[in-house]
Amino acid sequence: MTKVWFITGASRGLGRAFTEAALAGGDRVVAAARNVKPLEDLAEEHRGRLVPLTLDVSDRHDVFDAVKRATAAFGRLDVVVNNAGGMLYGMVEEATEEQVRAHMDVNFFGAVWVAQAVVPHLRAQGGGRLLQVTSMGNGGGMATVGFYGAGKAALDSVSEALAMEVEGFGIKVTIVQMGGYNTGLFTAGTTNTAPQPPYEALRAEMEAMWGDAVAPAPETAAPAIMELARLPDPPRRLIIGSQSFDHVLEMDRAQADLYRSWEHLSRTAPG
Repeated sequence: MTKVWFITGASRGLGRAFTEAALAGGDRVVAAARNVKPLEDLAEEHRGRLVPLTLDVSDRHDVFDAVKRATAAFGRLDVVVNNAGGMLYGMVEEATEEQVRAHMDVNFFGAVWVAQAVVPHLRAQGGGRLLQVTSMGNGGGMATVGFYGAGKAALDSVSEALAMEVEGFGIKVTIVQMGGYNTGLFTAGTTNTAPQPPYEALRAEMEAMWGDAVAPAPETAAPAIMELARLPDPPRRLIIGSQSFDHVLEMDRAQADLYRSWEHLSRTAPG
């Protein structure tokens, strides 16, 4: 049976790659984005199987309305990919209140609104898949991208709770921990803080660390997502990317080593 996908942030990057892969597999897609103009070529090529949908995920009312229209388009939703997001690049001290709130409105609250909107539809039809796109580095913060990590970490935690809450309805939630892909996140999807002089040296160090290496193309991640959507019993979380898998295990080992090195102090307190 063909599946019906609802993908947010579908106009570029990973969202676009997942949309193209689902269509290539014979499925139908409701592709949501703030600007759907880049999807016009796909809509023309896959007439009747792709419905572009203008959506600002930070607007909760808009999200619920869009999900109703998405469900009506093909009569059901089988796979929901909560992918929309952006980057706030800069030091914590540099970020304005407006920048932080706008970032979290999309990367965290927007994903929550989508989840809240789709769960009743998935429950009513007896089940479905919800893929929550987070990051392979959401277990800890890193200079210059702290707010991005914070939003993804918050979504990760909420998604764990959501998975437990909806599993009894036949809804499977998977936290998709994406590795680094050439999605344009650091260009078209980035809001930059105003640099402050005390952080010049650290900023240069971080930019050198990011380096000039070209990340893999988004479409190289799509086969894993397609396979994930087909699994009868999908995992609660999945790392996407071979190098990212190694990095996550390394970070987990380092965290465990840190805990063990201070075990003596931790055990001085009851509880």
